[in-house]
Amino acid sequence: MADSSFDVVSKIDSMEVENAVNQARKEVEQRYDFKGVGADVSYSGETILIKANTEERANAVLDVLQSKIIKRGMSLKVLDSGEPYASGKEYRIETKLKEGIDQATAKKLNKLIRDEGPKGVKSQIQGDELRVSSKSRDDLQATMALLKGADIDVALQFVNYR
Repeated sequence: MADSSFDVVSKIDSMEVENAVNQARKEVEQRYDFKGVGADVSYSGETILIKANTEERANAVLDVLQSKIIKRGMSLKVLDSGEPYASGKEYRIETKLKEGIDQATAKKLNKLIRDEGPKGVKSQIQGDELRVSSKSRDDLQATMALLKGADIDVALQFVNYR
């Protein structure tokens, strides 16, 4: 019998991010406490830009965006928010989107699977994803549970389970 396997990836659905940003923009435009403070959220490429006239308002807009991201079913681990900084008369927060598993994180996951995972499980790094294989599907599911419970700053998805 052939080995069963799955891939561990970190992908972002750009349409979901765009929808969350649009929802956040609509809420910011309609809420009374954001009237006249120049609050705005914009999305371009891999960056979300938040603007407001005070640092507190910029952080409040970031909270609105984070709530919309969660409602769209995504993890907050996809956001890499910077600190608010002054730009002229307004404060800005640049938030980058994290996609893909970098080499350091992949090595950390690989070591975690080797040290704490079931004995028959093998894992190998393939670019920005991790392939996990085993003869037992139960061992693979135990490995998925181990990775879900791990304290890693990347949103993980499991694909190609066969």
